[in-house]
Amino acid sequence: MNTLNQAKQLQERTKKFAVRIVKAFASLPRDEAARIIGRQFLRSGTSLAANYRAACRARSAPDFISKISVVAEEADETLSWFELLVEAELIKVNLVRSLMKE
Repeated sequence: MNTLNQAKQLQERTKKFAVRIVKAFASLPRDEAARIIGRQFLRSGTSLAANYRAACRARSAPDFISKISVVAEEADETLSWFELLVEAELIKVNLVRSLMKE
């Protein structure tokens, strides 16, 4: 498989991840804590797709490294918000386990 094909597959994968994040956000309770944490979760989780696409448009290897580092940071932040949502019992882990694993 060539690099361009792999990049396209990851673009599609990150976009599907973002859509799943939006759906998980929509399933959160309508209270203040869920709203505040959920928005952070929504921002970081959906930014993965946009930032990965930006990395694919990098002009140099250092630019790519810089941009893909942002993707890794956003993925870690999203996992952190996931953990907080689960531990605060704002979302059931069985509903998001596969998403957290992704």
